[in-house]
Amino acid sequence: MSATRTNGSLYTEIQNNIATIAFGHPASNSFPSELLDRLTKEIISVGKNTEVFVIILKSEGEKAFCAGASFDELVAISNLEQGKQFFSGFANVINAIRTCGKLVIGRIQGKAVGGGVGLAAACDYVLATENAAIKLSEFTIGIGPFVIEPAVTRKIGVSGTAELTIDATNWKNAYWAKEKGLYARVFETAKELDAAIELLSEKLASYNIAALSEMKKVLWEGTEDWADLLEERAAVSGELVLSEFTKKALEKFKK
Repeated sequence: MSATRTNGSLYTEIQNNIATIAFGHPASNSFPSELLDRLTKEIISVGKNTEVFVIILKSEGEKAFCAGASFDELVAISNLEQGKQFFSGFANVINAIRTCGKLVIGRIQGKAVGGGVGLAAACDYVLATENAAIKLSEFTIGIGPFVIEPAVTRKIGVSGTAELTIDATNWKNAYWAKEKGLYARVFETAKELDAAIELLSEKLASYNIAALSEMKKVLWEGTEDWADLLEERAAVSGELVLSEFTKKALEKFKK
């Protein structure tokens, strides 16, 4: 299935017990709220499908994996409720991945910023190309990566998250992300990446689904409070986005 290009696109293909969910948007695969909502619902739906043993999460195109949330929507936020709702988008996707009951493989073919880093961090196993640099630039516009922080820190530790967040204007390359634990493997080309993902997903789909499901639970132990935690973090970001600092910082992005 798909959406209009204005709101992005979302496609799901299920074959041989493997579900591939692909999202896309003309603005560097960024997420309008509607697309985040649709992705959340799709992950939940696929998670309930007994024919699916493993999920591959990927984005369209060869360049950016995901540029985070929609800037057009960000600059339009005018009150606390809108702010909280906006930042809840990635919170809901992360929680859907966390609770879907299926192992999720992330395919990261290009750069990830902000929420895109959080999306990669929420996947259970991530394969990437050399082009998959990452950046958390939220400080530059007066907010912080509060919603995605638990997912990012869970993968790369407090020191890694601190380095990413504080060094807000610089990219960290794919090998840095691998060294920190965000990526499991890094490949020179997208062709090599896809071959590895195909091989891995086929192996996983041949395993005992009961064992895979139990392992999913084990991997996410200690995150039972995330439904509330990420909602609270969304409220923090929703308040910060209304600050004078952020309003001034976002002025240059307004059309």
